[in-house]
Amino acid sequence: MQNSYRLNQVLLTFTDGFKEHRNDLSAVLLTPEKHLWLGSDETSTIERLSYVDANNFAKHKQFHVAEFISLPAPEEEEIDIEGLAYADYYLWLIGSHSYKRKKPKSQFSDDKNIKRLAKIVSEPNRYIIGRIPMVNGELFALCEHPKNPNVQLSAAKLEVTKQGNLLMEALADDPHLGFFVKAEIPGKDNGFDLEGIAVSKNRVFLGLRGPVLRGWAMILEIELGNSSPGLLKLKNIGDDKKGYKKHFVFLNGLGIRDLLFDGDDLLVLAGPTMDLDGPVQVYRVENGIHLQENVLNYPKHVLDIPYGNRDDHAEGITLFHDIAGVPSLLTVYDSPAKNRLLGEGGVLGDVFKLKYTTDAQEQTLR
Repeated sequence: MQNSYRLNQVLLTFTDGFKEHRNDLSAVLLTPEKHLWLGSDETSTIERLSYVDANNFAKHKQFHVAEFISLPAPEEEEIDIEGLAYADYYLWLIGSHSYKRKKPKSQFSDDKNIKRLAKIVSEPNRYIIGRIPMVNGELFALCEHPKNPNVQLSAAKLEVTKQGNLLMEALADDPHLGFFVKAEIPGKDNGFDLEGIAVSKNRVFLGLRGPVLRGWAMILEIELGNSSPGLLKLKNIGDDKKGYKKHFVFLNGLGIRDLLFDGDDLLVLAGPTMDLDGPVQVYRVENGIHLQENVLNYPKHVLDIPYGNRDDHAEGITLFHDIAGVPSLLTVYDSPAKNRLLGEGGVLGDVFKLKYTTDAQEQTLR
């Protein structure tokens, strides 16, 4: 595919207890200690792999989110983790915030499967926006700030409500998103669906896989403050002080599958909002940390990522400069092709060269 610059592949090796979920990875994050953090859209756990060499991450350790953040439902009900971010000694995570429609299964009759397609469900754990203290590659419910002993780092989540959480309540009357929220349109039907998080201090940027409105995707920006122990609240930001800002980005009709900061720029992994194959592309929102409201943004296309036939759906990206030695992204896939699965618990991710606007910009990062 044009503009695909794959440098190499990296083997991610999980222990037996997680090996089935190597097929549904939905988030990836490289942190300074050379740990890879991963999420699955079928669990309520966060996975950590450690650096072995430039082509291998292993030594799998699993963390149960419920041990750090109280969940509104039993942890057997998935969070549907769709994004991970790291900032200021906190690991951040988001659930999809989406309704889901039951899908047909091969063991059922056509009649039963048609009835399944009429069933729409909401799961409380999907509405988690949370942070967990992370120091030296370990997670804590509460710990001392490593550089300021007078500051306590504490795990917390945005307050949950009957509507999901405070953000969903705020969006219920939004002129662009309110209809999708109140109509309970499933995520894979171009309904409301969060798939990407990037964080700078207490500013949290959330990428929407859907809805895509007349070809325009959206990024929500919120700021969070402490409400009570273990809970966060929305600060009143934006022109109308409703607790969020909306940023419109044109991704050629695609929705957002992941977000991350590259300096002051936002990198956007874009893919179909519906349940179908490609295209999958990476865009750069220059100076994205300072996005203005009520502006239509046209980010720069920087990379095409290959996709398969009902497989190899890119779901997560993370900067990989420190490992690869050149500006690059590591990409992980949902429904990986069979040739990506190695041994009992291994799966291959791809490393792509990240092109910058000019050769001079790229040289500054080498």
